[in-house]
Amino acid sequence: MNLSSFERKLLAQIEPQIVGRTPGIQVQVHQTGRKIADLSVGDTYPYYDLASQTKIIFTVQALMWAFEEGKWDLETRISQKVSWFPYPEIKVIECLNHSSGLQWWAPFYEKIDLSQPRSQKWDHLKKMIAELPLEKKEKAVYSDIGFLVLGYFLEQIFDLPLMDVWAKTKEQFYPRLSLDFHMDNQPKQPQRFYAPTERNDWRGKTLQGEVHDDNAWALGGVASHAGLFGSIDDVSWYGLFLRSQLKGISKTLIRQKTAQLFTARSLPLGKGDWALGYMMPTPGASTSGTYFSPYSIGHTGFTGTSFWYDPAQDLMVVILANRVLFGRDNQEFSSLRPSIHNWVVEGLRRA
Repeated sequence: MNLSSFERKLLAQIEPQIVGRTPGIQVQVHQTGRKIADLSVGDTYPYYDLASQTKIIFTVQALMWAFEEGKWDLETRISQKVSWFPYPEIKVIECLNHSSGLQWWAPFYEKIDLSQPRSQKWDHLKKMIAELPLEKKEKAVYSDIGFLVLGYFLEQIFDLPLMDVWAKTKEQFYPRLSLDFHMDNQPKQPQRFYAPTERNDWRGKTLQGEVHDDNAWALGGVASHAGLFGSIDDVSWYGLFLRSQLKGISKTLIRQKTAQLFTARSLPLGKGDWALGYMMPTPGASTSGTYFSPYSIGHTGFTGTSFWYDPAQDLMVVILANRVLFGRDNQEFSSLRPSIHNWVVEGLRRA
Protein backbone atom coordinates (compact mmCIF):
# COMPACT_ATOMS: atom_id res chain seq x y z
CA MET A 1 0.00 0.00 0.00
CA ASN A 2 1.53 3.29 -1.12
CA LEU A 3 0.79 5.95 1.46
CA SER A 4 1.38 9.68 1.15
CA SER A 5 3.55 11.40 3.74
CA PHE A 6 0.36 12.83 5.26
CA GLU A 7 -1.14 9.34 5.57
CA ARG A 8 2.05 7.86 7.03
CA LYS A 9 2.20 10.55 9.70
CA LEU A 10 -1.49 10.10 10.55
CA LEU A 11 -1.12 6.32 10.67
CA ALA A 12 1.84 6.62 13.05
CA GLN A 13 -0.25 8.80 15.36
CA ILE A 14 -3.34 6.57 15.31
CA GLU A 15 -1.80 3.08 15.46
CA PRO A 16 -0.46 3.11 19.05
CA GLN A 17 -3.56 4.89 20.34
CA ILE A 18 -6.16 2.24 19.46
CA VAL A 19 -4.88 -0.19 22.09
CA GLY A 20 -7.60 -0.60 24.70
CA ARG A 21 -9.87 1.78 22.84
CA THR A 22 -11.13 -0.20 19.85
CA PRO A 23 -10.19 -3.45 18.09
CA GLY A 24 -9.80 -1.55 14.83
CA ILE A 25 -10.53 1.72 13.11
CA GLN A 26 -10.99 3.07 9.59
CA VAL A 27 -10.40 6.72 8.75
CA GLN A 28 -11.03 8.59 5.51
CA VAL A 29 -10.23 12.26 4.96
CA HIS A 30 -11.44 14.40 2.07
CA GLN A 31 -10.35 17.97 1.38
CA THR A 32 -11.99 20.07 -1.35
CA GLY A 33 -13.87 16.95 -2.36
CA ARG A 34 -10.67 14.94 -2.93
CA LYS A 35 -9.70 11.92 -0.86
CA ILE A 36 -6.36 12.55 0.85
CA ALA A 37 -6.29 9.73 3.42
CA ASP A 38 -7.72 6.21 3.58
CA LEU A 39 -6.45 4.21 6.54
CA SER A 40 -7.36 0.92 8.23
CA VAL A 41 -5.73 0.11 11.55
CA GLY A 42 -6.15 -3.08 13.59
CA ASP A 43 -8.99 -5.52 12.97
CA THR A 44 -11.32 -3.89 10.46
CA TYR A 45 -14.29 -5.09 8.41
CA PRO A 46 -16.09 -4.19 5.19
CA TYR A 47 -19.29 -3.12 6.98
CA TYR A 48 -20.13 -1.42 10.26
CA ASP A 49 -23.21 -0.74 12.36
CA LEU A 50 -23.57 3.02 11.78
CA ALA A 51 -25.82 3.47 14.83
CA SER A 52 -27.06 7.07 15.18
CA GLN A 53 -25.57 8.14 11.87
CA THR A 54 -28.87 6.65 10.66
CA LYS A 55 -30.45 9.87 11.90
CA ILE A 56 -28.72 12.07 9.34
CA ILE A 57 -28.20 9.62 6.47
CA PHE A 58 -31.82 8.48 6.44
CA THR A 59 -34.23 10.47 8.60
CA VAL A 60 -32.84 13.97 8.05
CA GLN A 61 -32.30 13.38 4.33
CA ALA A 62 -35.86 12.06 3.90
CA LEU A 63 -37.26 15.02 5.83
CA MET A 64 -35.17 17.42 3.73
CA TRP A 65 -36.64 15.84 0.60
CA ALA A 66 -40.18 16.08 1.99
CA PHE A 67 -39.56 19.70 3.00
CA GLU A 68 -38.45 20.45 -0.55
CA GLU A 69 -41.69 18.92 -1.84
CA GLY A 70 -43.80 21.06 0.52
CA LYS A 71 -45.00 18.19 2.69
CA TRP A 72 -44.10 20.17 5.85
CA ASP A 73 -42.53 23.48 6.90
CA LEU A 74 -40.75 25.00 9.87
CA GLU A 75 -44.04 25.61 11.70
CA THR A 76 -45.46 22.11 11.19
CA ARG A 77 -46.32 20.32 14.41
CA ILE A 78 -45.95 16.56 14.79
CA SER A 79 -49.60 16.18 15.80
CA GLN A 80 -50.80 17.66 12.50
CA LYS A 81 -49.75 14.41 10.83
CA VAL A 82 -49.39 11.97 13.74
CA SER A 83 -52.83 11.93 15.33
CA TRP A 84 -51.95 9.83 18.38
CA PHE A 85 -49.08 12.09 19.49
CA PRO A 86 -50.29 13.71 22.72
CA TYR A 87 -48.32 16.98 22.64
CA PRO A 88 -49.89 19.33 20.08
CA GLU A 89 -47.33 22.10 20.58
CA ILE A 90 -44.24 20.10 19.56
CA LYS A 91 -42.88 21.08 16.14
CA VAL A 92 -40.99 18.83 13.76
CA ILE A 93 -37.91 21.05 14.04
CA GLU A 94 -37.93 20.58 17.84
CA CYS A 95 -37.52 16.84 17.38
CA LEU A 96 -34.77 17.50 14.86
CA ASN A 97 -32.79 19.82 17.14
CA HIS A 98 -33.58 17.90 20.33
CA SER A 99 -35.45 20.71 22.06
CA SER A 100 -38.84 18.94 22.18
CA GLY A 101 -38.72 18.00 25.86
CA LEU A 102 -38.98 14.29 25.11
CA GLN A 103 -36.64 12.22 27.26
CA TRP A 104 -33.49 10.89 25.65
CA TRP A 105 -34.22 7.13 25.81
CA ALA A 106 -36.37 4.42 27.33
CA PRO A 107 -35.96 0.60 27.37
CA PHE A 108 -38.89 -0.09 25.05
CA TYR A 109 -37.31 -3.40 24.02
CA GLU A 110 -38.12 -4.83 27.45
CA LYS A 111 -41.88 -4.52 26.79
CA ILE A 112 -42.13 -5.20 23.05
CA ASP A 113 -43.46 -8.67 22.19
CA LEU A 114 -40.77 -9.99 19.86
CA SER A 115 -43.12 -12.59 18.38
CA GLN A 116 -45.38 -9.92 16.89
CA PRO A 117 -45.07 -8.66 13.32
CA ARG A 118 -43.37 -5.31 12.82
CA SER A 119 -46.60 -3.33 12.44
CA GLN A 120 -47.89 -4.50 15.83
CA LYS A 121 -44.56 -3.73 17.48
CA TRP A 122 -44.76 -0.16 16.19
CA ASP A 123 -48.40 0.13 17.34
CA HIS A 124 -47.29 -0.92 20.82
CA LEU A 125 -44.43 1.59 20.69
CA LYS A 126 -46.94 4.37 19.94
CA LYS A 127 -48.71 3.66 23.22
CA MET A 128 -45.48 3.63 25.20
CA ILE A 129 -44.28 6.92 23.70
CA ALA A 130 -47.68 8.55 24.28
CA GLU A 131 -47.41 7.73 27.98
CA LEU A 132 -44.03 9.40 28.43
CA PRO A 133 -43.94 12.74 30.24
CA LEU A 134 -42.79 15.87 28.47
CA GLU A 135 -40.26 18.01 30.31
CA LYS A 136 -38.94 21.11 28.57
CA LYS A 137 -35.39 21.98 29.55
CA GLU A 138 -33.33 25.15 29.27
CA LYS A 139 -30.92 23.27 27.01
CA ALA A 140 -31.48 20.69 24.30
CA VAL A 141 -31.52 17.05 25.43
CA TYR A 142 -30.37 14.56 22.80
CA SER A 143 -33.33 12.25 22.23
CA ASP A 144 -33.60 8.94 20.41
CA ILE A 145 -37.30 9.11 21.23
CA GLY A 146 -37.70 12.36 19.32
CA PHE A 147 -36.29 10.61 16.26
CA LEU A 148 -38.56 7.62 16.75
CA VAL A 149 -41.45 10.10 16.63
CA LEU A 150 -40.00 11.50 13.40
CA GLY A 151 -40.20 7.98 12.01
CA TYR A 152 -43.97 7.99 12.50
CA PHE A 153 -44.08 11.46 10.96
CA LEU A 154 -42.22 10.20 7.88
CA GLU A 155 -44.64 7.31 7.51
CA GLN A 156 -47.57 9.71 7.50
CA ILE A 157 -46.22 12.30 5.08
CA PHE A 158 -45.05 9.63 2.61
CA ASP A 159 -48.04 7.36 3.32
CA LEU A 160 -45.69 4.39 3.46
CA PRO A 161 -44.20 2.06 6.08
CA LEU A 162 -40.82 3.24 7.29
CA MET A 163 -38.85 0.60 5.37
CA ASP A 164 -40.54 1.74 2.17
CA VAL A 165 -39.69 5.37 3.00
CA TRP A 166 -36.07 4.23 3.27
CA ALA A 167 -36.34 2.34 -0.04
CA LYS A 168 -37.59 5.50 -1.80
CA THR A 169 -34.89 7.61 -0.14
CA LYS A 170 -32.15 5.16 -1.11
CA GLU A 171 -33.42 4.94 -4.68
CA GLN A 172 -33.51 8.72 -4.97
CA PHE A 173 -30.22 9.61 -3.29
CA TYR A 174 -28.03 6.52 -2.67
CA PRO A 175 -28.85 4.00 -5.43
CA ARG A 176 -25.31 2.64 -5.82
CA LEU A 177 -24.37 2.41 -2.14
CA SER A 178 -24.43 -0.66 0.11
CA LEU A 179 -26.16 1.31 2.89
CA ASP A 180 -29.13 -0.64 4.20
CA PHE A 181 -31.18 -1.81 7.15
CA HIS A 182 -31.24 -5.47 8.10
CA MET A 183 -34.94 -6.25 7.96
CA ASP A 184 -35.94 -8.75 10.67
CA ASN A 185 -32.33 -8.50 11.85
CA GLN A 186 -31.06 -10.64 8.97
CA PRO A 187 -27.69 -9.48 7.55
CA LYS A 188 -27.56 -8.65 3.85
CA GLN A 189 -24.05 -10.10 3.50
CA PRO A 190 -22.27 -13.04 5.18
CA GLN A 191 -22.00 -12.36 8.90
CA ARG A 192 -18.19 -12.38 8.87
CA PHE A 193 -18.18 -9.21 6.77
CA TYR A 194 -19.61 -7.12 9.64
CA ALA A 195 -17.65 -5.62 12.52
CA PRO A 196 -18.81 -7.31 15.76
CA THR A 197 -20.13 -4.90 18.33
CA GLU A 198 -20.46 -6.43 21.79
CA ARG A 199 -21.40 -9.48 23.79
CA ASN A 200 -25.08 -8.90 24.55
CA ASP A 201 -26.36 -10.84 27.56
CA TRP A 202 -30.01 -10.12 26.73
CA ARG A 203 -29.67 -11.67 23.27
CA GLY A 204 -27.17 -14.26 24.50
CA LYS A 205 -24.45 -13.74 21.89
CA THR A 206 -21.84 -11.44 20.44
CA LEU A 207 -23.62 -9.14 18.00
CA GLN A 208 -22.37 -9.24 14.43
CA GLY A 209 -24.45 -8.13 11.48
CA GLU A 210 -27.48 -7.27 13.60
CA VAL A 211 -28.14 -3.85 15.02
CA HIS A 212 -26.54 -3.06 18.36
CA ASP A 213 -29.29 -0.69 19.50
CA ASP A 214 -31.72 -2.77 21.53
CA ASN A 215 -34.83 -0.76 20.66
CA ALA A 216 -34.06 -0.86 16.94
CA TRP A 217 -33.44 -4.61 17.18
CA ALA A 218 -36.73 -5.22 19.01
CA LEU A 219 -38.55 -3.25 16.30
CA GLY A 220 -37.22 -5.61 13.64
CA GLY A 221 -33.94 -3.87 12.74
CA VAL A 222 -35.53 -0.89 10.99
CA ALA A 223 -35.87 2.41 12.83
CA SER A 224 -35.51 6.15 12.30
CA HIS A 225 -32.84 6.60 14.98
CA ALA A 226 -30.54 3.61 14.34
CA GLY A 227 -30.20 0.50 12.22
CA LEU A 228 -28.26 1.36 9.07
CA PHE A 229 -25.19 -0.66 8.14
CA GLY A 230 -22.60 0.45 5.61
CA SER A 231 -18.97 0.80 4.62
CA ILE A 232 -16.62 3.72 5.12
CA ASP A 233 -16.90 4.43 1.39
CA ASP A 234 -20.68 4.67 1.84
CA VAL A 235 -20.41 7.23 4.64
CA SER A 236 -17.79 9.24 2.78
CA TRP A 237 -19.95 9.22 -0.35
CA TYR A 238 -22.86 10.47 1.75
CA GLY A 239 -20.65 13.27 3.07
CA LEU A 240 -19.55 14.26 -0.42
CA PHE A 241 -23.18 14.21 -1.50
CA LEU A 242 -24.14 16.51 1.39
CA ARG A 243 -21.23 18.76 0.42
CA SER A 244 -22.53 18.95 -3.15
CA GLN A 245 -25.98 19.94 -1.88
CA LEU A 246 -24.46 22.69 0.28
CA LYS A 247 -22.39 24.01 -2.62
CA GLY A 248 -25.33 23.92 -5.02
CA ILE A 249 -23.64 21.47 -7.38
CA SER A 250 -25.89 18.49 -6.62
CA LYS A 251 -28.10 17.24 -9.44
CA THR A 252 -30.72 15.88 -7.02
CA LEU A 253 -34.00 17.44 -5.96
CA ILE A 254 -32.51 19.28 -2.97
CA ARG A 255 -31.82 22.96 -3.55
CA GLN A 256 -28.79 24.63 -2.01
CA LYS A 257 -31.09 26.90 -0.01
CA THR A 258 -32.77 23.90 1.63
CA ALA A 259 -29.51 22.12 2.43
CA GLN A 260 -28.11 25.29 3.98
CA LEU A 261 -31.26 25.73 6.06
CA PHE A 262 -30.95 22.24 7.53
CA THR A 263 -27.25 22.61 8.30
CA ALA A 264 -27.41 26.06 9.92
CA ARG A 265 -27.48 26.51 13.69
CA SER A 266 -31.08 26.16 14.86
CA LEU A 267 -30.70 26.96 18.57
CA PRO A 268 -29.19 29.98 20.33
CA LEU A 269 -25.68 29.65 21.72
CA GLY A 270 -25.84 28.04 25.12
CA LYS A 271 -29.14 26.30 24.38
CA GLY A 272 -27.70 23.47 22.31
CA ASP A 273 -25.25 22.89 19.49
CA TRP A 274 -27.60 21.59 16.82
CA ALA A 275 -28.63 22.30 13.27
CA LEU A 276 -31.77 20.46 12.04
CA GLY A 277 -30.62 16.97 12.95
CA TYR A 278 -26.89 17.61 12.62
CA MET A 279 -24.49 18.07 15.51
CA MET A 280 -22.46 21.26 15.59
CA PRO A 281 -19.21 21.63 17.56
CA THR A 282 -19.51 22.30 21.27
CA PRO A 283 -16.50 24.48 22.16
CA GLY A 284 -13.96 22.49 24.13
CA ALA A 285 -15.97 19.26 24.00
CA SER A 286 -16.54 18.36 20.36
CA THR A 287 -15.72 14.99 18.86
CA SER A 288 -14.47 17.01 15.88
CA GLY A 289 -11.58 18.30 17.97
CA THR A 290 -10.27 21.81 18.42
CA TYR A 291 -9.84 23.12 14.90
CA PHE A 292 -13.16 22.50 13.14
CA SER A 293 -15.07 25.73 12.67
CA PRO A 294 -18.36 26.58 14.46
CA TYR A 295 -20.14 26.02 11.14
CA SER A 296 -19.16 22.36 11.02
CA ILE A 297 -21.83 19.65 10.93
CA GLY A 298 -21.70 15.98 11.74
CA HIS A 299 -22.99 13.13 13.83
CA THR A 300 -21.55 10.32 15.91
CA GLY A 301 -22.74 6.75 16.43
CA PHE A 302 -22.64 4.92 19.76
CA THR A 303 -20.82 1.96 18.23
CA GLY A 304 -17.79 4.14 17.45
CA THR A 305 -18.65 5.87 14.19
CA SER A 306 -18.52 9.53 13.27
CA PHE A 307 -18.82 11.95 10.37
CA TRP A 308 -17.78 15.60 10.43
CA TYR A 309 -17.65 18.16 7.65
CA ASP A 310 -16.25 21.68 8.02
CA PRO A 311 -17.45 23.91 5.16
CA ALA A 312 -15.01 26.65 6.17
CA GLN A 313 -12.02 24.36 5.52
CA ASP A 314 -13.92 22.17 3.01
CA LEU A 315 -12.66 19.26 5.09
CA MET A 316 -14.40 15.98 5.89
CA VAL A 317 -13.33 13.24 8.30
CA VAL A 318 -15.14 9.90 8.55
CA ILE A 319 -14.33 7.36 11.26
CA LEU A 320 -15.70 3.83 11.60
CA ALA A 321 -14.83 1.70 14.62
CA ASN A 322 -16.40 -0.96 16.81
CA ARG A 323 -15.30 0.36 20.16
CA VAL A 324 -18.25 -1.29 21.99
CA LEU A 325 -16.64 -4.72 21.51
CA PHE A 326 -14.60 -3.67 24.55
CA GLY A 327 -17.87 -2.94 26.39
CA ARG A 328 -20.47 -0.22 25.92
CA ASP A 329 -19.05 1.58 28.96
CA ASN A 330 -15.63 1.86 27.31
CA GLN A 331 -14.81 5.56 27.62
CA GLU A 332 -11.24 5.36 26.37
CA PHE A 333 -12.40 5.87 22.79
CA SER A 334 -13.90 9.29 23.53
CA SER A 335 -10.46 10.95 23.61
CA LEU A 336 -9.32 9.31 20.37
CA ARG A 337 -11.94 10.77 18.00
CA PRO A 338 -11.14 14.45 18.66
CA SER A 339 -7.42 13.67 18.58
CA ILE A 340 -7.72 12.18 15.09
CA HIS A 341 -9.45 15.33 13.84
CA ASN A 342 -6.75 17.46 15.44
CA TRP A 343 -3.97 15.36 13.87
CA VAL A 344 -5.64 15.71 10.47
CA VAL A 345 -5.78 19.51 10.64
CA GLU A 346 -2.29 19.85 12.13
CA GLY A 347 -0.89 17.54 9.45
CA LEU A 348 -2.47 19.59 6.68
CA ARG A 349 -1.14 22.82 8.13
CA ARG A 350 2.40 21.42 8.11
CA ALA A 351 2.07 20.10 4.56
